[in-house]
Amino acid sequence: MLELLIETEDEWNVAGRCNDNNGTLTYLFFSDNTNHQARAKAMCNKCSVSTQCLDAAVTRKELWGIWGGELIENGRIMVGKRGRGRPPKKPRPIVEISEVPIPPELIPA
Repeated sequence: MLELLIETEDEWNVAGRCNDNNGTLTYLFFSDNTNHQARAKAMCNKCSVSTQCLDAAVTRKELWGIWGGELIENGRIMVGKRGRGRPPKKPRPIVEISEVPIPPELIPA
């Protein structure tokens, strides 16, 4: 039964842009740093399975992290997260991260 559950989840999970089979990007998706969160959301925005990822996270009742391009904190989807300390007197601009395409010669065949 457990094997069946794992196999059905992996069908969409393998196609995720965050899945490199090494966990090297995990820190982006579970960081308090707003720049890391913006990079994680930028990856999710171009991912073909982001809706399945968010649905699975909500179903599993995940407590923290970026799932399907949304910030989940204390089990709730948050619009944004304010940094630590006093709020700035002037609002800071929204952090936008654009991705640089990977050169074709570096993509494994």
